[in-house]
Amino acid sequence: MHMTTNTHFAPELHIPNGTMDIGFYSRMGAQEHFCFRNDDGSVHVAELELDGAIFHVHETMRWLNALDPVGAHGVTAVIGLFVADVDAMMARAIQAGASEVTPATDHDYGYRQGMIRDPFGHYWQIQKRIPVKNN
Repeated sequence: MHMTTNTHFAPELHIPNGTMDIGFYSRMGAQEHFCFRNDDGSVHVAELELDGAIFHVHETMRWLNALDPVGAHGVTAVIGLFVADVDAMMARAIQAGASEVTPATDHDYGYRQGMIRDPFGHYWQIQKRIPVKNN
């Protein structure tokens, strides 16, 4: 298990209650640290790590008034994921079941970015820093 003492974000992605399969994330390349399930076998909370970035997948919680993106009828957040190879990560995510929102593109402000939508409706900005183009 990757443990760090540095400050970092660990987003919690909400999924619909009753979700049984979060295998998309392992097919995308994430390692599961743990997964606690409800009595019916649905996922309560799981901790995953993708190339050193830790995140959690959690069923929606009424006390928090939490909504998954599909239940919210829109984007609840965009997860920015910095990787060494944007194109390879996007291809892996799409092969695992994500859909492409925007293709990987080099931008003048010094980023190569592409966006995918995972099967639960979460948007991921896959990115890396590149040299800034001087005009």
